[in-house]
Amino acid sequence: MVRKFATVAALLAFTVAGAALAQQAPPVSPSPIKRTVVGKADVPGSTYEAVTAVVEIAPGFKAGRHFHPGVVFAQVTEGDFWLALDGQPEKTYKAGEQLTLPMKAIHNEGAGGSAPVKLIVTYIVEKGQPLAVPVK
Repeated sequence: MVRKFATVAALLAFTVAGAALAQQAPPVSPSPIKRTVVGKADVPGSTYEAVTAVVEIAPGFKAGRHFHPGVVFAQVTEGDFWLALDGQPEKTYKAGEQLTLPMKAIHNEGAGGSAPVKLIVTYIVEKGQPLAVPVK
């Protein structure tokens, strides 16, 4: 009888634990940042390439501190783009405004308002490098 009770108790505990895990938040899907590459071109006489993308960021999302291993040029086409470069005051760019980020400038960025933000971004990066690198 004790053995039967222990088996039932263990089964119940396993079921409760499984239910608790199932209620945890699933991975974020779709991603709060969507980057659609629309073109690539080699920079003549160098090991760099220009990568142009449409970047969309979900409302209220902040990407976390990171850098881009090259120079970045961006044009905000919709919404408010929030930018916090390390060592500088935060700034919000509105639709129609543009910005440039220096090579490897550590920053955080995201959608500044309650609406998504959309940008056209050109990354000038060394071939084979990622477009963004997280910073701890």
